Amino acid sequence: MQAVKEALHVATVPSSGLICRDDEQSRVLEFCKACVEQERAGGLYVCGCPGTGKTLAINMVKESVKRWANDMGMETPDALSINCTSLANTHEIFSKILATLQPRKKATGKLPPLQQLQTMFSHKESAPRRMLLVVVDEMDYLITRDRAVLHDLFLLTTYQFSRCILIGIANAIDLAYRFLPKLESLNCKPLVVTFRAYSKDQISDIIKHRLKVIEYDVFEPMALEFCARKVAAASGDMRKALGVCRSAVEVFEARLHESSDQEFGVVTFDHMDIALSKAFKSAVVDSILCLPQHQQMVLCALANTFHHCKKKATTLGELNKSYIEICRSTQVPAVGMLEFSNMCMVLSDQGFMKLGQSKEDKLRIVMLKIDISDINFAFKAFDFYWIKPS
Repeated sequence: MQAVKEALHVATVPSSGLICRDDEQSRVLEFCKACVEQERAGGLYVCGCPGTGKTLAINMVKESVKRWANDMGMETPDALSINCTSLANTHEIFSKILATLQPRKKATGKLPPLQQLQTMFSHKESAPRRMLLVVVDEMDYLITRDRAVLHDLFLLTTYQFSRCILIGIANAIDLAYRFLPKLESLNCKPLVVTFRAYSKDQISDIIKHRLKVIEYDVFEPMALEFCARKVAAASGDMRKALGVCRSAVEVFEARLHESSDQEFGVVTFDHMDIALSKAFKSAVVDSILCLPQHQQMVLCALANTFHHCKKKATTLGELNKSYIEICRSTQVPAVGMLEFSNMCMVLSDQGFMKLGQSKEDKLRIVMLKIDISDINFAFKAFDFYWIKPS
């Protein structure tokens, strides 16, 4: 059954490609082709809930663009992928783009990377010859209160001699509508492609597609339908569906080892029922695990703050100190106060905490709105989860 579990692993990319996302992939690919053909810059924003195939689809499009350009005898565009959660600070994204455009040139230090890019794209003699396809994943992380970095990033596609094709990927479906009006006023409104949650039939088809490499039936049809219905109704998250199926296989293996009857059989409805019960035991835990790393660390800091005291509230300033301690202990660069405040606002909007009002940000009252035990459970296997001694 090891081959079955490998086929169902979220990191396994099916050799025949991604199915059930033809429409979305086609729109993104045509957008990129048009930019390369016309040698013009452009911005595109891909949004959708976690587990809807966004990153995998865009990575496949990136490779398709390279093959297409090569087949057409055109200059293959350079490509850069950036996951925003790996950035030490939001402005570092401009340094990464600049380094890709000027791989042999050392940073001069005369101008910040953003201004160097703006200057480069404003003059024909300094503009890059090749197109550059920049894929920015976890773009939610770039949102600051004034959204300056996000706006500056998309503005790079508006300069006369820009050769930048920008594709942003984020989980927040409403993010587009929150920043689009401003981008439209700046004349850099991106094309928006939304990846909807997978339906029951799509989840079932994707699992069957992955299992084509196995030469025997693995799941009882009713068991597979049960999984697809449950996950589609809850979130439409394909990663969740794959995890549940792997868990059901493990339940089946355990039962097989316990039984004296060594008949192989298939994964049944009962096996799937146990796996689904485990997976959906806490919607809050699932939500925590889907958060970006720094937002998880903020929740961990909040749990740490309340763990050894009877207080039910703290201030944003005190929470920030606890968050910085955790960052130092794990050697993860902490974000600045402005971005930290913004992350707390996002967590408040999602119902994890409650933020009070104050003229000074650091004095705003913070209260936890979920059970600390859910945070403990979600983070028990994480390197950054720790509790200060009493």
